[in-house]
Amino acid sequence: MRLTQLTFGALIALAGTAQAHQIWIEQPAGQNAVIRFGEFGENLREASPGLLDKFGAPTGTLSSSQGEKTAAATKTTNGFALPFKATAGEALVAEDASYPLFTFKRDGQEVTNWYRPSARLATDFSKQKPHLTLDLVPAGKPGEFQLFFQGKPLPKAKVSLVTQSGWAKEAHTDEHGLVTFDMPWKGVYVAEVSHKDTTPGERTGAKGNERYQGVSYVTTTTVVQADGIEPLPAGPAAAPNK
Repeated sequence: MRLTQLTFGALIALAGTAQAHQIWIEQPAGQNAVIRFGEFGENLREASPGLLDKFGAPTGTLSSSQGEKTAAATKTTNGFALPFKATAGEALVAEDASYPLFTFKRDGQEVTNWYRPSARLATDFSKQKPHLTLDLVPAGKPGEFQLFFQGKPLPKAKVSLVTQSGWAKEAHTDEHGLVTFDMPWKGVYVAEVSHKDTTPGERTGAKGNERYQGVSYVTTTTVVQADGIEPLPAGPAAAPNK
């Protein structure tokens, strides 16, 4: 799963790597959820010290029939640990709204951009409502998702789906933001999508107000397929970037 160099210029400019990464949520059996950063299909999880340290303050929100619970994530050596986990019928999202702004040149002029990574964990394919600015939610049928941007369906967007072995597929959302995948393998899938918003704006940073010319949104949805072919194993763990 690769984003364009423009969309993920943050890593190129700040970390000197040509790889395009995303965050996703993992929830090992019997454990709380963890936010990872890297490439799920390549078994790459960035670490600290290293690229994981580029993040500001990721947070997670757990939604259930009792309401919502939001908490800050705690950085570990290879991810950000959340103090809760999603059970059946619940949804879990995470995002980092304070990733440092980055500047690159476009048509000979310097442009300042805001990279906004986010992620969702779904316990099944029950229909869910969007929560994130760019949000890919289960749409109620196995393999079916719906993409929203600012609460509205986003059509004609490319969505990538990958398993731990690196098996991947791509498809585009229809006019209603819907996309459907055949998911033959049992186990964990991560779907990814990106969207560039060129609307200028301003945010509050550590040193005051920060202006930007656009926002690069990247979001993922983790879902577990209960049935299917036994999954191929993940490849060897890739070495984190420094």
